[in-house]
Amino acid sequence: MSRKEPRSSLSDPKKEISFAEVQANNGAEGKPAYIVYQDRVIDVSASKHWQGGHHMGAHYAGRDLTPELKAAPHGPEVFGRFPEVGVLRRAPAGQGRIPPFLARLFHAVPLLKRHPHPMIVHFPVVFMISNAGFNLLYLLTGDLSFEVTAWYCLWGGVLFSIPSIATGLFTWWINYEAEYLYQVVMKMILSPLMVLLGMIMLIWRHLDPAILVPVKPLSWLYLAGSLAVAIMAAAIGWLGGTLSFPLEGE
Repeated sequence: MSRKEPRSSLSDPKKEISFAEVQANNGAEGKPAYIVYQDRVIDVSASKHWQGGHHMGAHYAGRDLTPELKAAPHGPEVFGRFPEVGVLRRAPAGQGRIPPFLARLFHAVPLLKRHPHPMIVHFPVVFMISNAGFNLLYLLTGDLSFEVTAWYCLWGGVLFSIPSIATGLFTWWINYEAEYLYQVVMKMILSPLMVLLGMIMLIWRHLDPAILVPVKPLSWLYLAGSLAVAIMAAAIGWLGGTLSFPLEGE
């Protein structure tokens, strides 16, 4: 027997709600819990299974749950129990529209629509943090191999940051329709700063290979830059994580 589509209780079928508004109503701190299914915005605040804005510790309000429903033990008929408060507002004609060749590509390889950025972004984060870590090991041991490894990690962090930023913007455009998101804005600020500081350090280390050998007063400025890059990389990773997996209460 096929699953029934949920009956609509939409009081104002013409009301359009932006994705940013859906995200803001994530059930935290007494706010309504909105979810999206097939462009319909549904208020599940009254459900005991959505208290705090999350369901079974795996699904979160303020998001489009259309893809996730495929793996659920129930069908969309459960949404008929709750009021539909509007429809998701899509970008105006000509804006945010996926080009036909990309639509065909996503249809042929669905993996590309969601995964390029999450697959790539780990590399600059790990490399930038490792740069600071290996510099610290060099300070503690005096082993030059750690300093050289830190240098190579810095190269890796800067180089991988470019495709990471590009795929991040692409994911924001495709999956979030370029809506204002706090995490994305902060990543847009931190990422160029991290790359710029990383490039300055690369040039500095290239012009002065002995900047840390031996450690001298100017070396501490270089090490401060290494630590700053690591902190920014960690913050970028944290912001991305909270966007993909919101914390309880957020």
